[in-house]
Amino acid sequence: MNWQEFTTLLGLATAMSFSPGPNTTLSTALAANGGLPRAMRFVVAVPVGWSLLLVLCAAGAGALVGAVPSLRWGIKALGIGYLLWLAWKLSRSASLGEARRDRLDVGFRQGVMLQLFNIKAWLLALTLAGNWIAGQPDALRRFAIVAPVMLAFAFASNFTYAAAGALLRGWLAQGSRLLWFNRLMAAVLVLTAWWMLGV
Repeated sequence: MNWQEFTTLLGLATAMSFSPGPNTTLSTALAANGGLPRAMRFVVAVPVGWSLLLVLCAAGAGALVGAVPSLRWGIKALGIGYLLWLAWKLSRSASLGEARRDRLDVGFRQGVMLQLFNIKAWLLALTLAGNWIAGQPDALRRFAIVAPVMLAFAFASNFTYAAAGALLRGWLAQGSRLLWFNRLMAAVLVLTAWWMLGV
């Protein structure tokens, strides 16, 4: 991989990782409701789950998903359903205490599984596997470069969003601010689900 390809990879990683999506929205909401330590389970799960997805795509599962429309729609339907369920739960949390009582509990396992149903994550993994890894004579070396870069960006972006959510906790605890914040985050998840329908 030459430096031009690596620079392009960094640009793509930045744009895809730091743009709002289901992972960053949930990282923000989890930290705002439960604090940064509680959100870290999800923040760590995102790069783990995404790395698993990249391995699957590089091994050929991506080609299978692209070749079987019903499989792609199944992944999309599960992802949309899960996002809408999370949006519903989030929209009902009006106080920090309610959020702690498992109204919104997305931990490590759920964070890993969400990546397998996140069409944005699939698109990125398919792009990277198809353009940077698959069919290249040095595919393993390229994977050894791409995977850690994407791991670092996935962690950094979700940690940044979670830190922002944690910083808002004191302000959100006053009055009905948390309820409206949670409804805004739920609306972002619904919009993400709507976007996923058209992808």
